[in-house]
Amino acid sequence: MRFLLALAALLAFADTVRAADPDALWKIISQKCLPNEREYGQPAPCAVVDLDKAYVVLKDINGDTQYLVMPTAKITGIEDPAVLAPGAPNYFADAWNERHYTVEAAKAALPRDAISLAINSVFGRTQNQLHIHIDCVKPEVRDAVQRQLATIGDTWAPLGAPLAGHPYRAMRVSGDGLDGANPFTLVADGVPGARAAMANQTLVVIGATFAGNAPGFVLLDDQAEPATGDRGSGEELQDHSCALAHH
Repeated sequence: MRFLLALAALLAFADTVRAADPDALWKIISQKCLPNEREYGQPAPCAVVDLDKAYVVLKDINGDTQYLVMPTAKITGIEDPAVLAPGAPNYFADAWNERHYTVEAAKAALPRDAISLAINSVFGRTQNQLHIHIDCVKPEVRDAVQRQLATIGDTWAPLGAPLAGHPYRAMRVSGDGLDGANPFTLVADGVPGARAAMANQTLVVIGATFAGNAPGFVLLDDQAEPATGDRGSGEELQDHSCALAHH
């Protein structure tokens, strides 16, 4: 019965998105997931509703392994002042902690460098509710990042080669998780002009293992340039078919 309810909810979600409603995700959160959790202790159609940390996890309709982490508050996206407000939740840390949903869906023991988190710019998204995509990284993107891993430093610098045809900046962050490093803040404070143009930023986080088997992350930032065809969609670096699960 739970499966049928979840399937019905996903189909309803698909129909809503096809109707091109930019508030479709927010309606699912506010009208379905939150009420169901509060009244019945059941997060459906979300996989998780964390009322304490104020986020939800929802299976995306695209691909078998893609999940979304979203705030329970109405926060439009990367440009929303709430993202950089003092004491703001670290939604990227939450997304990384929930990556097991992607791993379980992939039915494979994915290494950390196979998993990515992405948020699109205003120009590269269709929904006006902040959502971080959790999914596998494209094999060619992982290979390109691995080739340049030794040259990626602790501050933002242009990546040596484009990814998906677009120029990205990169920096490294050490640690098994992201609780001590908020990628939104690192972009706003580290990329010149980014704080005043957050709407144009797209941000991708890829798990990494550095020298000495030290865990960490590679952060990637691109700035949308609609006039040149760059919509600032970091999701372009993800693989919603998760080919790395079959390698």
